[in-house]
Amino acid sequence: MKSKTMNTNTDITGFHAHIYFDTASLEAATRVREGLGAKFDVRLGRWHEQPVGPHPKSMYQVAFLPHQFSEVVTWLMLNREGLDILVHPETGDDVKDHTDHSLWLGEKLPLNIEFLQRL
Repeated sequence: MKSKTMNTNTDITGFHAHIYFDTASLEAATRVREGLGAKFDVRLGRWHEQPVGPHPKSMYQVAFLPHQFSEVVTWLMLNREGLDILVHPETGDDVKDHTDHSLWLGEKLPLNIEFLQRL
């Protein structure tokens, strides 16, 4: 039996959290964003009020550094207000970062991976 080769890449330059929302959850998304901005030194991305890139619904991105992972993700786990959130590393492999290397808080939404494969 042939064994799989483990990916030994541990070069994570940062993380992104994509916070998804719709019209009904816009106020919750605003509160989560304000909480992140007040509590952490993170980079808050633009509001996207329609699907963009591989993302299937409205969202904004929060970028943070590797040493912030445990604090930011723990805070999101407890304060996400029912929102669906994709958290992924930045390793230089967009497809794997959004799929194999990602984690979800809430519902796992279907991403447009074909978009990332064209990059």
